[in-house]
Amino acid sequence: MTTATLNAAPATRGSWISRTEQWLDDRGKGAWIAAMVLGFIFIWPIGLALLAYMIWSKRLFNANCARRTRHAHTAFKSSGNSAFDAYKSDTLRRLQDEQDHFEQFLGRLRDAKDKAEFDEFMAERDPRKPQNDGEKADA
Repeated sequence: MTTATLNAAPATRGSWISRTEQWLDDRGKGAWIAAMVLGFIFIWPIGLALLAYMIWSKRLFNANCARRTRHAHTAFKSSGNSAFDAYKSDTLRRLQDEQDHFEQFLGRLRDAKDKAEFDEFMAERDPRKPQNDGEKADA
């Protein structure tokens, strides 16, 4: 082993869970299911823990967990063509900006809806305001 390998080894030893997760993601949903079944066969709490994790992380219902991770790794790799790489980086930056603006818009939309629902709730509860115009005319 080289000195660099020895120095890097302690940093990666603690991440065996993340390396295992990445390895299973690279192989797809079938690998997760196989690991869960083997966990149930040999040590049932491990199978149960894997099932809970798969449900919690939505891996059980995600058909393309392997494609997603592979695509994320290759999205920023250089193609060797500088013009294409510049175009790709500009496009990815523009798409990220559009996504950020859209998420901000959705946040404002949710806030407006929440405020409208709260105002309606408070208007229904306010005893000082009459419920309809007929009560106002009688008073």
